[in-house]
Amino acid sequence: MSTGSSCSQIIDCVTDYDALVNLWDHVNPSNFSSVTEFLLLGFSSLGKIQLILFALFLCLYMLILSGNITIVTVIRQDRSLHIPMYFFLGVLSVSETCYTLVILPKMLINLLSLLRTISFTNCAIQMFFFLGFAVTNCMLLGVMGYDRYVAICHPLRYPVLMRWQVCGLLAAACAGAGFLFSLTGSLLVFELPFCGPNKINHYFCDISPVIRLACTDTSVNELLIFIGGVLALMVPLTFICISYGFIVRTILRIPSAEGKRKAFSTCASHLTVVIVHYGCASFVYLRPSAKYSSSKDRLVTVTYTVVTPLLNPMVYSFRNKDVQVAIRKVLGRVRFYPKAL
Repeated sequence: MSTGSSCSQIIDCVTDYDALVNLWDHVNPSNFSSVTEFLLLGFSSLGKIQLILFALFLCLYMLILSGNITIVTVIRQDRSLHIPMYFFLGVLSVSETCYTLVILPKMLINLLSLLRTISFTNCAIQMFFFLGFAVTNCMLLGVMGYDRYVAICHPLRYPVLMRWQVCGLLAAACAGAGFLFSLTGSLLVFELPFCGPNKINHYFCDISPVIRLACTDTSVNELLIFIGGVLALMVPLTFICISYGFIVRTILRIPSAEGKRKAFSTCASHLTVVIVHYGCASFVYLRPSAKYSSSKDRLVTVTYTVVTPLLNPMVYSFRNKDVQVAIRKVLGRVRFYPKAL
């Protein structure tokens, strides 16, 4: 055997070995995630203003909890509110309470802490539950629009079309669809390799700031997530718009001005929440991740993670006379119950 031939075989073996090593590097699961924790930068650039933000967000969080708990309690206690419209409002209040619970306690802790880390696993869990409850809320708002459509456009068929079995199935379908979207989106993000850096320029594990940290091409994943976002937001919103198109047409046919006013008032609270919720969520999620802007998105995200869950009980408490009367009834029972003893 010649020396040249031997050298050629050695070179081929070395080349084959290098190829095997490179292949192993790509399929070895241990190399897919060398990042074990992330650093949530949040509002760290604001310095001492963080203490003011802590006090502000803590007050808002207490208001969110008390408002939504009040709505759920009043709906359960007052039998006059045991109708589909308020059933869905109660489910929405529970969902939004869980939704804020996933994000705000960690954000409040980070505002006072120098160590703002979150483990890889906890980041994935936070994203999963955040997306799950967020999409569930979108679906619930769509179902609430359908409920108003049936109540105004088909009042005689309302007891049949919105019977309790149907309401339960619709609520379960909203939650099921929400967490199916969430599972898919979370897997598309966390199947990517993260090998550093690990600084998330946000106050929680949202899709756009996390996926930007992946050390590989994410264009396909981003496209699939974008399509999922369009479906999760635009399908319920389109459904709401169609429902309200029929509602407006029906209301305009009502001869009396008082009848028109009452019909519109039953929709006003729902429409207010829909406009704020979908407006902010569409601004953040209905665009490619490449156009992510940390400062603007943090401000808008605060709106739909803090303001919208607060807006829901406030709008339904201040604008809805039935809820106002029910709250006064429940408060009256609590006030006079000790004297009865």
